Amino acid sequence: MNLTELNKIATAMVAPGKGILAADESSGTIKKRFDAIGVESTEENRRDYREMLFRAKDAMSQYISGVILYDETIWQNAKDGTPLVKLIEQAGAIPGIKVDEGTQALPLCPGETVTVGLDKLAERLKKYYECGARFAKWRAVIDIGSGIPSMTAISVNAHALARYAALCQAAQIVPIVEPEVLMDGDHDIERCYEVTQRVLNKTFQELRVQRVALEGMVLKPNMAISGKKCPKQASVEEVAEKTIRLLKACVPAAVPGIAFLSGGQTDEEATAHLNAMHKLGPLPWGLTFSYGRALQAAPQKAWSGKPENVAAGQRAFSHRARMNGLASKGEWQSSLEQKAA
Repeated sequence: MNLTELNKIATAMVAPGKGILAADESSGTIKKRFDAIGVESTEENRRDYREMLFRAKDAMSQYISGVILYDETIWQNAKDGTPLVKLIEQAGAIPGIKVDEGTQALPLCPGETVTVGLDKLAERLKKYYECGARFAKWRAVIDIGSGIPSMTAISVNAHALARYAALCQAAQIVPIVEPEVLMDGDHDIERCYEVTQRVLNKTFQELRVQRVALEGMVLKPNMAISGKKCPKQASVEEVAEKTIRLLKACVPAAVPGIAFLSGGQTDEEATAHLNAMHKLGPLPWGLTFSYGRALQAAPQKAWSGKPENVAAGQRAFSHRARMNGLASKGEWQSSLEQKAA
């Protein structure tokens, strides 16, 4: 393992003013997104949609540091035959790959899941590296509900995340470690804080046990935030303050950076929260975004599967990427959203 090289890539992934585009929706998820805009989810349509994003030169070169791809996408070529991975590299961004294989029910833990995909991961990582991937992503899912999460669910997911991270570093690939505490449910921000703290502490404990070099990874956590169905929604300032307090308590300064998931927030909420956190600096690690839906909902709608709408889709993507780029430096203002509209 060449830690200097891993650290260089991890640092580039969280460079100031840039963030990571999560374009790794599974076939089921992208079908849902396409259904919403009336587009059939065929391999060609999925390719065309993602090619549109990767060819948005302004957005990609200025605000996007890396792109998380789905297995289908990393092998695809653009319409003109250029590999999609090459398009990403040409825009100055780093190609990455989602390597987990989704979740399964956790035995003896009703309502809880464990992420699978460790079998044969070492061989898969070799192939992904040859194809150009320089980082990977694995998502653990922790739900908050009555009597959950159990310590069992937290432990097995943290253990799997750390095993994945160690396999990545052995393959010279930077692991994005994503322990997501879901914001579904009616819990308040205090409960989210307390659960996320347990999850992060357990995850870092496992990473150390499995000898993962913290300097060669990126953390992708949820924010400390109220559950979607909670009658009292925490303010932007409270989310920022509690999230930063949580991360300072749990995330060692050796980690080069933290890239948040948006996890069901609206586009603008995800941007406002990230921006507010940068007002609380200086911070021990880079702090940016790794958004999927919060970067893509607008371009999807603008594109709607029509070739003549590609430019409109790219404009919508560039706008969201720029807004989040500014937020990752604490320079965003809500008035900039109105201007664009």
